[in-house]
Amino acid sequence: MSGPTIAFLADGPRWDAWREPLSEALREAGLNVRLQFGAEAPSEVDYILYAPVGQRVDFTAFGRAKAVLSLWAGVESIVTDPTLTQPLCRMVDPTLAAGMAEYVVGHVMRHHLGTDSHVLGQDGVWRGHEAPPLASSRTVGILGLGELGTACAMALGPLGFNLLGWSRRPHSIAGVNCLDGREGLEHVLAAADIVVTLLPLTAATENLLGAAEFALMRPGSVIINPGRGGLIDDAALLAALDMNRPGHATLDVFRNEPLPPDHPFWRHPRVTVTPHIAAATRPETAARILVENIRRGEAGEPFLNLVDRGAGY
Repeated sequence: MSGPTIAFLADGPRWDAWREPLSEALREAGLNVRLQFGAEAPSEVDYILYAPVGQRVDFTAFGRAKAVLSLWAGVESIVTDPTLTQPLCRMVDPTLAAGMAEYVVGHVMRHHLGTDSHVLGQDGVWRGHEAPPLASSRTVGILGLGELGTACAMALGPLGFNLLGWSRRPHSIAGVNCLDGREGLEHVLAAADIVVTLLPLTAATENLLGAAEFALMRPGSVIINPGRGGLIDDAALLAALDMNRPGHATLDVFRNEPLPPDHPFWRHPRVTVTPHIAAATRPETAARILVENIRRGEAGEPFLNLVDRGAGY
């Protein structure tokens, strides 16, 4: 008796990167399956491995599918698809959290130490009197206290930073002053020297940071956004940067990617653009996460990382 059929629905380059790690993970798990690129017969597919790139998928054609397993942590462009009726699982992989923590720590330290002034401003002037303060005198605010936000807080804490955290729902994290609600958000924005945004993109968080929020930030403060581009009102940020509230923005995610060459972020002297590199999915480890959910589906066990359709993540 043949096993389930798994359809990989993404682009060709991703299939090339994922095919062998998936095949190896399936062998390790002892699963007898048919793994295929694309789906010529959607009605015969049992599991969909999916990244929303290229042509949109009509999920109604996959009537037998037990689950849609996202290759990415972010699912905002999938969960709102009206054709999706199958359970949706987002990607949660420890390497995602590790990559995000490394990115955030690197750029927090870059701004904390004022590294840009040395790397980009070598003009022959010795400025030895401009030593940065210690981390204990800096406040870092983390917006979003899920797995990624928690990993970043745990990485920054031992360095001595004063940590504030904010989320829409109450959280408790050792070493972090956790706040929630509108009043909590305003407190974090007003108190932090560096703000890191790691919230999911939902109807409740889109454009969360606009003109009113930027006006609360400290002059010369920094915002780092490796979360979701839609969390920030782009026009409001550009205007706020000109007012020095914040004084700099390091952005890794954008509403449209790749970021168009004519976008003003590329040219603004107070903006650093990085090409969505903060927390890349690594097939070598993530394949095992996908395969474990397939094993669970075949065994009648609950799926891991099931998305709450109402909450959007």
